[in-house]
Amino acid sequence: MKHPFSILALGAGGILLASVTAWAAEDISRRLNPAEIAGIAQTAAGAGTSGVAGIQTTVLVGDPTKPGLYTIRLSAPPNTRIEAHSHKDSRSAIVMSGNWYFGYGPRFDANALKLLPAGSFYTEPPGQAHFAQTRDEPVVIYITGFGPTDTVFAEAAPRTP
Repeated sequence: MKHPFSILALGAGGILLASVTAWAAEDISRRLNPAEIAGIAQTAAGAGTSGVAGIQTTVLVGDPTKPGLYTIRLSAPPNTRIEAHSHKDSRSAIVMSGNWYFGYGPRFDANALKLLPAGSFYTEPPGQAHFAQTRDEPVVIYITGFGPTDTVFAEAAPRTP
């Protein structure tokens, strides 16, 4: 009987979150430098994102709409506000560039935002509502989870950029 377990490792500018059974089930070996990542097709706010206008998603490995490990690169433009929402999967993230303002709670609360500059790490536990904002610069975040993922908004609030 297989016993899945997860590994979480932080390295210089990177994160690895892997289910051992997922690694064995499919070959997800990838080595991408910044130029190669820039060449991967981006989609407008893909699976597991807020759907806010201007957000771009690049799938680096896996498929967030299917069972298994995935990592996405999320790019948010300046002055973007993301209302409170949650995801059904457990996720972890690293801020790669810019200043990300992130908070937990059932509704957007500017007083609960914490500044997470480049190099910061945070988690998005399953079902826990969170919200975020950029200010005068764009932000790039790498998010790793175990799909399939979804996005459920905490309350009927307008999605404003």
